[in-house]
Amino acid sequence: MVTKRATFKGGIHPAYNKHYTESLNIEDMAPVKQVVIPMAMHIGAPCSPVVNKGDKVKMGQLIGKAGGFVSANIHSSVSGVVAAVEKRLTSDGQMTMCVVIDNDFEDTPCDEIKSHDIERLTKEDIKEIIASAGLVGLGGATFPTHVKLAPPEGTKIDHVILNGAECEPYLTSDDALMKEYPEKVIGGLKIIMKLLDQQKGYIGIESNKPAAIAAIEKLADETIEVYTLDTKYPQGSEKHLITAITGREVPSGALPSAVGCVVSNTATAASVYDAVMNGKPVYERIVTVTGSGIKTPKVLKVRIGTMISEIIEFCGGLTDDAKKVILGGPMMGFAQYTTDVPATKGTSGILCLNAKDAAIQEPSNCIKCAKCVGACPMHLMPMYIAAYSQKLDYDKAAEYNALDCIECGSCAYVCPAKRPLVSAIRVAKREITAKRKKEQEAKK
Repeated sequence: MVTKRATFKGGIHPAYNKHYTESLNIEDMAPVKQVVIPMAMHIGAPCSPVVNKGDKVKMGQLIGKAGGFVSANIHSSVSGVVAAVEKRLTSDGQMTMCVVIDNDFEDTPCDEIKSHDIERLTKEDIKEIIASAGLVGLGGATFPTHVKLAPPEGTKIDHVILNGAECEPYLTSDDALMKEYPEKVIGGLKIIMKLLDQQKGYIGIESNKPAAIAAIEKLADETIEVYTLDTKYPQGSEKHLITAITGREVPSGALPSAVGCVVSNTATAASVYDAVMNGKPVYERIVTVTGSGIKTPKVLKVRIGTMISEIIEFCGGLTDDAKKVILGGPMMGFAQYTTDVPATKGTSGILCLNAKDAAIQEPSNCIKCAKCVGACPMHLMPMYIAAYSQKLDYDKAAEYNALDCIECGSCAYVCPAKRPLVSAIRVAKREITAKRKKEQEAKK
């Protein structure tokens, strides 16, 4: 095991505000009376419910079958009775098909949850277990793990990297995981290494997590290299993590496999370990509940389908001056107009802000200072992409490589005019993608 230091060009240094929860241990949240489990909580096709109203289900039982290769199975987070299979409001603002389950508080495990002997498992066995368990990227991207771990045929992979940066301000879920369950993180990495025929693995952790670095280093052997990353946002971006550790740059529009890399989040690796070694599907996750607007910040292990309002209540409720609730972090998270939505596999954090911290300054005219250009980790020109988007000239925005934007928010953070750069770029990306899809369908 060798510890090295690494970083990338660009980025910003926002106020990290991890002090609310960085010293806390993971706490199990008490089960709730009813869970609402969406059938779409991952990138790709939604699941089809395989249970009906009145059915009895067990904890970990399959309740939603993947709708295709790029999809992920969904399992019950409790044992009990299906109260409804109907559309409910979810955190993306959509009415999504959900399986609603009344909890019997017995946590009767599904019969399929059983341990495996890793030495007897073939690569195909491991792939099947990961796919069946409904694993997705738990850093927030929610891309199906079995797809990510199946690079295109003919692709040569020579770097398997775990992302332990957790650069998003306020969030400490991965930090807590690495400190308390380093054996699962490293065990999951080694399973991924076996699956991809790699003899060495790499873990990148930001320098502001010394206890996590120490815990991982203690268990890492000669097959694992630990990289201490400079504390800089967005150090946890997949492409920038690759550059920091390998020196390679992922080409525009390409995937990490194009430069021989596969990157997974540390929480995803721990879930790989749980699935392969213990037969446990993804039905719970670690969530950071934090910010100036919550009475008692906590790092919780939460059942999927628990309502955000109930999680907040478990943490003592909102403060009297609470103004905004964001799912995720302040840079890439999404503000909610209601907390009556369920936690999903992608709910990495619940950020509650008071009026002072939630205040948004009125934007003024762009002064062409180019601070957004200097901060952009993708080396784009955000002010021009946003300007063309606001003029509805999406073809021109595409010429400025709008689709390469990772929506990290660095540009908007440094903009002295407080322009809504990310929002405008996000609109452009949506319109460009929709147009290209329509053109492809027309050609067919």
